[in-house]
Amino acid sequence: MADMSYTPTQTGSSAGKIALRWGLYIMLGLFALFYLMPLFVMVTTSFKSLEEIRTGDLISLPREFTFDAWQTAWSGACTGIQCEGVRPYFWNSVLIAIPAVLLSTLIGALNGYVVAQWRFKGANLFFALMLFGCFIPFQVVLLPMARMLGLMGLAGTIPGLIFVHVIYGLGFTTLFFRNYYVSIPAELTKAAKVDGAGFFRIFWSIFLPLSLPIIVVTIIWQFTQIWNDFLFGVSFSQAGTQPVTVALNNIVNSTTGIKAYNVDMAAAIIAALPTLFVYVVAGKYFVRGLTAGSVKG
Repeated sequence: MADMSYTPTQTGSSAGKIALRWGLYIMLGLFALFYLMPLFVMVTTSFKSLEEIRTGDLISLPREFTFDAWQTAWSGACTGIQCEGVRPYFWNSVLIAIPAVLLSTLIGALNGYVVAQWRFKGANLFFALMLFGCFIPFQVVLLPMARMLGLMGLAGTIPGLIFVHVIYGLGFTTLFFRNYYVSIPAELTKAAKVDGAGFFRIFWSIFLPLSLPIIVVTIIWQFTQIWNDFLFGVSFSQAGTQPVTVALNNIVNSTTGIKAYNVDMAAAIIAALPTLFVYVVAGKYFVRGLTAGSVKG
């Protein structure tokens, strides 16, 4: 009969593994606390009054919760310290981000579909040039893009900002969809051609229904990039068409007298809420989608 008792060596090894695991958990917890501390300070400061901010502890909870700073940050109610809110700029960002995300995702899907499944002369060169666009710094395209927007009559307008974000995002969206579509068997396309299906019929009936994981990835990526953009927003907009990131910068730098840290923190959180919401709701799909097309290509 086999001896089922544990030897001292086995017991020590098991205890060592448990200690190592708990040590790893503690270390990760400390890293998480360190990473989340600025967010904690932002949230608690936004609910404090100016008097409590001046006399209280930076990391302490508010003695009395007040939403005055949030009201001022959103609506711009004048208090002698702050007179401009982020509300109109927030909706400008919505008007910019949603069409730009949808257009860049659709065009990127078509580009990736063509490059991955419809081989043509120069396809590799076309994809290489699109990929090259991913690595061009924002600053390089400012002057050419400003000139182009002026010629098109879109300078300082929301449609102009939409156009800029769609063009700059096509390199990324094409890359995402191309890498995903090369993992789909080419026999599906060949069989559909035999049945008489054309270019768009194959795309809408076969490829698009299979693209949900990479569509989620592209939407999250593009929405985050567009919503958080400051350089294009400040360069290609004017009064009345500026996005929320530009408004946030204006609020932080326009205070006079006593610095309204609670209003600044509230405005920053309002500006960050949409991207935070997107990652909380669809974050797990983002990771799945990134790895979905990694088998081939």
